[in-house]
Amino acid sequence: MKLDILAIGAHPDDVELGCGATLAKEIANGKKVGIIDLTRGELGTRGTAKTRDAEANEAAKILGVLVRENLEFADGFFVNDKKHQLEIIKIIRKYQPDIVICNAIDDRHIDHGKGSKLVSDACFLSGLVKIETALEEKNQKVWRPKQVYHYIQWKPMEPDFVVDVSNYMDIKMKAVLAYKTQFFDANSKEPETPISSKNFTDSIVYRARDLGRLVGIEYAEGFTVERYVTVNNLTDLI
Repeated sequence: MKLDILAIGAHPDDVELGCGATLAKEIANGKKVGIIDLTRGELGTRGTAKTRDAEANEAAKILGVLVRENLEFADGFFVNDKKHQLEIIKIIRKYQPDIVICNAIDDRHIDHGKGSKLVSDACFLSGLVKIETALEEKNQKVWRPKQVYHYIQWKPMEPDFVVDVSNYMDIKMKAVLAYKTQFFDANSKEPETPISSKNFTDSIVYRARDLGRLVGIEYAEGFTVERYVTVNNLTDLI
């Protein structure tokens, strides 16, 4: 199945937090979208890998993505090497996305920056004909995405562009809050973490609102790029 957009996160919930509203909008506009999680988030303080699996599946249903896969890399310990690159190359060649969206290039959690570089490198390598891969015993054709974008996570960054998601924040928040073990729950007996406070949950909305305020819309999600954003003419800009 060819996808228009493939969103990749180091952990289940990264994609929802980083670009959930953008994906919901693209899906509503008829784009074919998939999500790949690099790890099961098994080192997370709250919940378990099993609960994260169930939560990720529920979030995928809410967003309406066509596919979601987990590569089961080691949470906290995966590295940017040939073995891991090849696994992502196989995924890129399998789904042939025009656009890949992945983790922030630098962030509080070490997996985010690592995951960002790993995916970016794999996107380039996936276009090299001398790298041979096979899926289900069939040789894969080379494929390089046209664009690699990075969503913004914990650390504030200046976006290179923003997407108007004013009508899609409700879907984003439903998908985020499908991760019931991870986020604010006044009755939870789990240890507190930097993302389990009500302040963090509130910040998802007010950060999107603030980005929107800066460009004259209600809500926006921001992205950074690896090469210049190009438009056909000035009227392409909102």
